[in-house]
Amino acid sequence: MDKFAELKSMREHRQYEEDKHEASREAYERDYSRLIHSPTFRRLQGKSQVFGAGTGDYYRTRLTHSLEVAQIARQAAKSLLSRYPEIDEQRGENPGLIIHPEVVECASIAHDFGHPPFGHKGEEVLAHILEDWIEQKTAETLKGRDVSEQERAQIHLQIREKYEHFEGNAHNFRLIMFLEKRENLNGLNLCDAVLLGINKYPYSGLVNKKGLYQHEWQYIRQIREKWGIPDGKTTLEAQLMDLCDDIAYSAHDLEDGIKAGKIEVHEHFMHDPHIRRLIMEKITTLEDRFWKGWDNEQIEAKVDEVLNAYLRVWREKLPTCGLDYSRTRREVKAYWVNHFVSQLGVIEDQNWKKITFVSDNREDEDMLRTVSVLKSFAWVTMIRDLRVQRLQKRSEWIIRRLWKAFVDQETSMAIIPPDWLQRFEHDQASPEPVWTWERMIIDYIAGMTDAFAEKIYNELYGLKVGSIYDVD
Repeated sequence: MDKFAELKSMREHRQYEEDKHEASREAYERDYSRLIHSPTFRRLQGKSQVFGAGTGDYYRTRLTHSLEVAQIARQAAKSLLSRYPEIDEQRGENPGLIIHPEVVECASIAHDFGHPPFGHKGEEVLAHILEDWIEQKTAETLKGRDVSEQERAQIHLQIREKYEHFEGNAHNFRLIMFLEKRENLNGLNLCDAVLLGINKYPYSGLVNKKGLYQHEWQYIRQIREKWGIPDGKTTLEAQLMDLCDDIAYSAHDLEDGIKAGKIEVHEHFMHDPHIRRLIMEKITTLEDRFWKGWDNEQIEAKVDEVLNAYLRVWREKLPTCGLDYSRTRREVKAYWVNHFVSQLGVIEDQNWKKITFVSDNREDEDMLRTVSVLKSFAWVTMIRDLRVQRLQKRSEWIIRRLWKAFVDQETSMAIIPPDWLQRFEHDQASPEPVWTWERMIIDYIAGMTDAFAEKIYNELYGLKVGSIYDVD
C-alpha cells in the first residue's frame, strides 16, 4: 500500500465496520449526509446563537451559524490547498496534517451540536448543576468521617469520575458518538478524520474542563495515538474549523447586533467610554495567549484601533451602497470575513503545523487580537443587553427546575420519555454503563431546544400547557 492509500485508509476508518453497500458514495459525503439528516442538526434551528431562537426571522440561530461557518471553512480550505500543496491528501505525511474541504465542512456543520438550550447560559447552568451535585455527593460521603485532605480529594475525584462534568464541546461527542442512532449502533459512526476535525480540545475532561467525557475520549485518544498526534495538538482541519468559527462570530454576530439596534455604527457609539471599558473588561477575562503580558493601556489602544477600523470600513461602504443601511451592513460583514480568510496560512509549530493568520511567514498575533476585540464587542453590546440578560435569567430558572423535576429517579420515571427510559435500561445492562441516572438527565436536558425546554417547564410548573397529544 502506497503512502496516499495508507493515509486515506486511516482517515476514512470508522469505529465500527459498515456494510459494503455503504461504499457507493465517498466516505465524507456519507458523513455529511448523516450530519445534516440527523435530529441533532435540525434541533439547532431552535437553539439560541445570541438572541433567543424565534426572536424574529432575521437573526441567526445555531443552525444558520453552523451553515455559515461551514461555507467559510470550505472556501478557506480550498484557498489554503492552492497555496500550500503539502497539505493536500495526495502529498501529506501525517493524516492529521492534511486538509480536505469536505472534512472541514463536516466538522463545521457539527461543531455546535453539543450546545444546550439557551446558548452559553444554558451551558454554564448545566455545568454548575453538576458541580453542585458532585459537591453534595462528596459531602454526603464524608458526613461523620474524619479524613485527611488527601483522602477527601481522592473521594471527590472518584465522585467526579462517576458524574463527570458538562461542557458543550464534550456533549458534542456524546451526541455524535453515543446518543444519535444508526440501526444497531449508537452514534453516527463518522470517519476518524471528521471526528478529529471536530475535536478542538484534545483532552480528557478529568484533566481539562473543556475535555471530553471518558466514554468518547477512549476512542478519540486511540485515533490520536494511532495517527501520532502530539499531546495538546489538533489536526489542521480542526484548527481551520475553529478559526472559521471565530471569523463568523466576529463578523456575523455584529451584523445581527446592528440589525437589532443594539449596535450603532457612528462615532458617538463607537467611542463611548462605557462600551470600551466593557470590552477591555471582557478581554482581561480571556485566557488567549496573544493577550498575555498586555497591560490596560496597550489593550485600550488596540480596542480603539479596531473600533476605528470598523467605523472607517462602514463609512467607506455606505456611499457605495447608496446610503442603504441594509446593504452596508451586509457589505461590511463580507469585508471582514474576506479580510480574515485572506490572511490564513500554514506555519511550522514545533513538531507539528498550525493554521493561523500569517504575515511574512510568521503568525500574525495582531490579527488574532483584532478578531478577539470584535468578538468581545459583540459580546458586551448584545449578551450584556438588558433584555438578553432577562432571557438568560429566565433560562437559568427553567433549566434548574427541569433538573429538580427529573433528578429523583423514583419520582420522575413517569415523566421521562419512554425511548430515553429504554435507552437508560439498555445502558445499565451493558458491562460498562455510560450513564448514571443523573448524567442521563443532564444529557436529556442538554438536547432540548429553547422552545421545547420552555414547553416542558410550562407543563410541569406553568399555567400554559400543550395538548396531551403533543409528541415528546
